[in-house]
Formats: sequence, C-alpha cells, structure tokens
Amino acid sequence: MKTSLVKRNSFWLVLSLVMMLVASIGASIVQTGAGSISVKDMNWETSSGQTMSALLFKPDSATVDNKVPAIVVSHGWWNNREMQDANYVELARRGYVVVSIDMYGHGNSSPLTTDVTLGGTGMYDAVKLVADFPYVDTDKIGVSGHSNGARAANFSMFIDNAADEQLISAVLLVDNDAVYTDAEADNAYFNLYGARDVGIVADQYDEFFFRSYSAEGEVLTPPRDYIGTPNAQSFLHFGAAPDTISDTRENGEFYTDSVDGQDALRIVYTPAQTHPWGTISKSTVAHQLDFFEEAFGAPNPIDSGTQVWQVKETFTLIGLIGFGIFLLAFTRAMLTTRAFAGLRTPAAVVVPATRKGLAWFWGGMGVSAIISGWSWLILANTPWVGAIAFNAVQFFMPQGAVFFVAFWAAINAIAAIIIMTISYLVFGRKNGLDLRASGVLPGWKKFFHGIGLGVVVVVAAYLIVFVLDYFFKTDFRWWVVAVKAFTPDKVGIALMYLPLFGLYFVANSVAVNAFNRFSIRGKEWINTALLAFFNALAPIVLVIAQYTHFFTTGYTIDGFGGIFSIWLFPVILILAVTAVISRKIYRETNNPYIAGFINAAIVTLISVSNTLTAA
Repeated sequence: MKTSLVKRNSFWLVLSLVMMLVASIGASIVQTGAGSISVKDMNWETSSGQTMSALLFKPDSATVDNKVPAIVVSHGWWNNREMQDANYVELARRGYVVVSIDMYGHGNSSPLTTDVTLGGTGMYDAVKLVADFPYVDTDKIGVSGHSNGARAANFSMFIDNAADEQLISAVLLVDNDAVYTDAEADNAYFNLYGARDVGIVADQYDEFFFRSYSAEGEVLTPPRDYIGTPNAQSFLHFGAAPDTISDTRENGEFYTDSVDGQDALRIVYTPAQTHPWGTISKSTVAHQLDFFEEAFGAPNPIDSGTQVWQVKETFTLIGLIGFGIFLLAFTRAMLTTRAFAGLRTPAAVVVPATRKGLAWFWGGMGVSAIISGWSWLILANTPWVGAIAFNAVQFFMPQGAVFFVAFWAAINAIAAIIIMTISYLVFGRKNGLDLRASGVLPGWKKFFHGIGLGVVVVVAAYLIVFVLDYFFKTDFRWWVVAVKAFTPDKVGIALMYLPLFGLYFVANSVAVNAFNRFSIRGKEWINTALLAFFNALAPIVLVIAQYTHFFTTGYTIDGFGGIFSIWLFPVILILAVTAVISRKIYRETNNPYIAGFINAAIVTLISVSNTLTAA
C-alpha cells in the first residue's frame, strides 16, 4: 500500500477499535445505571437437569433488609437473552431485580429437548432460582415474555399451579395469546391464572396471534379486532364464558376482581405494531412498566415514558458498525504484513460500462432478484423444508431456521454460478473478461493463502467481541442483527452451515467483483451501490408486499407465513452490507475468495449464535 493509504487505513482501524470500545462502555453505563446496578452473567444447572444461561440485574437498593420485586423476562423463539435489553434496562433502573434468560435451546443454555414445556422452557426454573435470592420479595415475583417467551410463561402457569407453593404473582404476555380454554374440560373457558395479576400486549398487526377462529379452524377476525373477540372478553372477565358476559371491556384499562379472596388485575394493550417490533417498541416497554408498577409498585418510580434503553441500543449499533469497519481495516492492515503481503494485488482499474455490458448487468441482476424472491417463497411452501426449519423432524443440522436461510442462499449461489457461466460463454469471453486477471482463477496457492487471511480476520474480530463481553456484558446489535459472544459448541454447529453460506458468499463475491465491476457515469461507487441494492432487492420487495397487504387487509399473504417475512429483516441488511465489504476487499487483493470467506464465516457465526438449537 502507498504511505497515504496506509495512514488512512490506520485511521479507520483505530476508529473501529474506538467505536467498539466506546460502544461497550456506553452500553454498560446505561444498563448498570452508571454503576448503581450490578450485572452478572449466570450459568447454572437447573432442577430440570439442564444448563441455563441468564443475565442478572440487581439494583444496589435491593438488600436483605430491603427486599424488592423480581421479574424474569424472556425473548421469543430463535432469539436470545439480549433481545430483552429494553425491558431489563428500564425495569432494573426502576428498582426491580431482573433476570433475562436464554430459554432452553437458545443462546448459551442447553439445547431444546423434545419436551418444550420442561421447566417452562426454562422460565419456571429461573423463577425457582430467583425465589431463593435473599434480596427478593417472594410475594412479588413476576414473569414476562415476548412471543414464545410468553408461551414459556403460560407453561410456567401450569407448573406453578401444581406446585405446593405458588411463586408467580404477576404475568405479562407480550405478543402471544393467553390460555383461554381448558383442554381437559371440553375446551370450556376458564381462568388459568387464578388470583395473579395478568396483562396481554396484543399487537394489531401480529403475524401469528390474536385471531379468532371458527369451529372448522377458519380465521374469523384479524388481530386488530382482537379486543372484541370472545377470547379477549373472557380474559378481561377473569375466565367467564363469553355467553355469560353482559358488558364489553376495553383495551388499556385495568380491571379488578376478587379471585379466591384476593384482588386480581387484568388488562389488554393493543398497540398498532407488528410482532417483531414488540421487542424494540417504546410503547410496549411503557406498557410493561405500567403493568408491573400497578401489580407490584415500582421500588424507584419513574414515569414510564422516560426511557433510556434507546441510548444503549444506539451504542450497540455504533459497536456493530465499528465491527464491520474493523473487518475491512484489519484485512487491509494484514496485507502490509510479511505473512500476507503476497496477497496485496490491487484490482485492475475499473473501466466504463459498454452498452452491451450494461444490458448484461441489468439483465443478470434482474434475473437474480427474481430467482431470489421466487426461491424464498417456494421453500416457504415446501413441507419437508418447513419441517426442518421448525425442528419438527430429526435432522443432523440442529438449527432449523439457519438451515432454511443457508439452504436458500446455496440455491441462489447455484443460480448465480449458472448465470455467470452463461454470461462468460456468451458475452464475457468475447469482450475481454480474463478469468485469471479478474481473480476468478487465482491459483491454489493464493486461494488457500487468502482463506488463511480470512481466518485470521474472523478470529481477531471475534476475539474483540469476547473480550468486551467479558468486561462489559454487552454485544453489538441493532434490533434483529447481533454480533455476540457464544459457547464453544457453536463453533462445531457453525462448521455444519459454513459450506452452504460459503457457497453463496463466494459466488456472490465473484459475481459482484469479477463479472459486474465497472464504472457508471464515471463512478465505481454507483456500481457498488447498485449491486448492494440488487443483492437485497428481492427480500425488500417481499417484505413490502407482505406488510402492505397486512396493513391493508389485516391478514398476511396466503402462502407467505409471517415468520418467513420476519426472517428477511436481517437478511436485507446482511446482503447489502456484505456486497460493499466484498468490493472493498477485492479492490486491494484482486481475489474475490477472501471477502467471500470472511462474509460467510461472520454471517454463519451471527446466525448460529442467535437462534434455536435442538437436541
């Protein structure tokens, strides 16, 4: 590299390290209340014989002489404990003891067994631990979960009801239905929750829940009409049969009744938002705070509209951006070392696109986008793929959701290889495309040398993640995309999926750099931006179509289940960003395989550390 470029790269490398450090320190300051809340990373063997991972937030005000309420919070399916950061930050700063769990099968907890109800999927096992904390008021233990975390709360109700001593006093179900009917009593309406205080956050545009059904299983009402359904009214009337109810109760109001001689609360909130937005919604966090203050009384009352978790989310986003910059800057820095200097081969000067070249470019991008969207929908409607994705069948790959995305990626890689082959044979070979000069055929020595560089970069990047996690107990994330520390077993799992992701990101890097690199209007960055956009175009179109239809009609598109549009959110960001990373590394090395490997390894590790693992 020229001296000026080395200096410039050094600036970006230092900046990336500063960004990650500042992000970790800033996020830590927020979640510890500037030192007034201790944060502990817990890992223990539960009474169910499983290993559970959780974060414990203990305000300094919680002592043996000043016992305070405690709340166990849980993420949803295919997520982890950090997805509850908005809730644990706000609850802890209001004086509650908070335990944010990795449900069984998630994060750093044991893989999920065939008995998904075991220990309330881990939630009730965490409640039993919390009940032994000497600084917890055992008369005021609550549980709250998002999506399948709410289902874990429902599982916990059955266990708690059967226990000699009931431990749970309040329940908030976020983005999942309550249990309305008793399966053992001919599905009669009943009150599973007894005298506990219970609330529901029922999103008006929830992709999965809050619909009413006919006896034949047909949907009668969309989620935005939930409050008027028999289920909602029975819940707000403490389990009364709908045909015995004479009044209609409203959303957003607390209703009180006496159950077994105790006053109990019921409330339903109906924010106009989608299911995944519930994890990052200011209004849902406010509902959470209002509910538990009504149920328990906040040890440190703060208005529910005053929230600071967004500051932590901003810091973790800065860390995520810093992580991405580090991948580029550290790769460039390694190219100045003796070990990898041989890979430093600047790519050929970019040339303006010809009219025929542009025709092939737009045609190839259009066909690729169509195949990308079409194949996603086909897989979403293929029964055997769905069975693996939802872990409904035994499969040697233990993470069904990751398999779905990786398998789709591999299909698109094969399509890209076919398109590139046709492009080369029909157009490229006749118009000066040299496979060796463009790096498609770098030779085996440079190929494996490049993979070695990729390994060094990935290991260095995650070493930083682990060190900062050790000291500050925070990850790098923005909503559904997160780079986090993981347990050693995830490495073995990642190796199962790396070939599928590797096939895609290598093929994509070759396509982006060797077949589609030229200037448009004299600007290479326009070409790069277009490639990043087209990489993510099909997912963008599918998401727009899904939610336009949903918001207009109240229902998701037939044959396009809600989870399949939700899985596209991180895909959109990842596909766009990896195209840019790929281009920038290629320009320094003339080798598309280095960036292809780095992207594949990073995306694989992100995927396997943020999802469900079956036993």
